[in-house]
Amino acid sequence: MKLTCLALDDEPLALALLADFIRKTPFLTLVAECDSAVEALSILHREPIDVIFSDIQMSDLSGLELARVISGMDPAKKPLLIFTTAYDQYALQGYKVDAIDYLLKPFSYEDFLRAASKAQRLKEGGAPSRGVSHTNEDFILFKVEYQHVKVFHRNIRYIEGLKDYVKVHLENTRKPIISLSSLKSLEERLPADQFMRIHRSYIINLNQVSAISRNAVTIGETELPVSENYRENVRQFFDQGMV
Repeated sequence: MKLTCLALDDEPLALALLADFIRKTPFLTLVAECDSAVEALSILHREPIDVIFSDIQMSDLSGLELARVISGMDPAKKPLLIFTTAYDQYALQGYKVDAIDYLLKPFSYEDFLRAASKAQRLKEGGAPSRGVSHTNEDFILFKVEYQHVKVFHRNIRYIEGLKDYVKVHLENTRKPIISLSSLKSLEERLPADQFMRIHRSYIINLNQVSAISRNAVTIGETELPVSENYRENVRQFFDQGMV
């Protein structure tokens, strides 16, 4: 599957680099190079675009403002958005407007290809991760500030949902990882034989549970509530191991 792409940057050298990276990637097709967001919007109304690689700081309309306009488009026609910028303070804002990735200038072709491959997976039917990448059966990558942090499944004690964020509590450290994500997306990506949702605010590592009662599970010194909606699933799982 080839993805149609639009490159957007008001710096000529940066725009040329983006266009070159798109051309050399076998599963991407460059439809247009634009030096303004207004021009990009005009093309979007005429051409089907799968992915936009866009700078954030531009003179006429910023990449963030462009993203807000795109968010109102028909979901079937809305392109995926990957930001490119020299300013790392925009990373969190980028995820808040549903950009699927963020490339900090200067970025390599390897970085570009990683983001492009993510767009390809999403267009082929995957769900957006909003900060979490499920890379294999043993670990997961969490987007933390401006880097990806590798966490092995076995080291996760439990995960706490905090509106648009998750707090990942780990073994052998009191400092949790905080990442822009949702419990729902994590629940879909973590192995079901090892992790279980027990509450709208909690996912637990079943291997970390030291005690269980009707309304709560205990992990280490922490007692976590089991809500009524999940109580039967929790009971059935732990009944299998009771003697």
